[in-house]
Amino acid sequence: MEEAGYCSDPRDVHVYPGVPEALGRLREAGFRLVLVTNQNGIARGIITEEQYRAVEAEFLRQLAPAWLDATYFCPDPPGSPRRKPEPAMVMEAAAHFGIDLGASYFVGDKASDIECGRRAGTRTVLVRTGYGLQHVDCGADFTVADAGTAVELIVGRIS
Repeated sequence: MEEAGYCSDPRDVHVYPGVPEALGRLREAGFRLVLVTNQNGIARGIITEEQYRAVEAEFLRQLAPAWLDATYFCPDPPGSPRRKPEPAMVMEAAAHFGIDLGASYFVGDKASDIECGRRAGTRTVLVRTGYGLQHVDCGADFTVADAGTAVELIVGRIS
């Protein structure tokens, strides 16, 4: 979704155009779709968990007809073993869904996303939307313009 800081209001949720269709292509290609997100605004008292859940619900609504298999969020402050770049949330998802991390891709717009994917053993894709323009040299396996291009790359690599 478009960057909205510590988003606490569902009215501030705007999914990038083309993302639901792109996610649908991943699903058709056999991928599980899992969101992992740091939400330390909760620990800091900037937003409540209820506000986060409302934002998450609106995000999921805007993804329709695509859907995610699961969302994992870490409300903890920096230093938590569940917080990206630590891979704990990815490992939880992999165990729950039987995901082969070596055949998986971690797509994100921050250096912490790329590091999390690397630590989890996935291939990594940096999208140059949101914070992505600030993290271009973070060591991602691939760097692309946006989520749609990331999906084209991923689906193209398995075809």
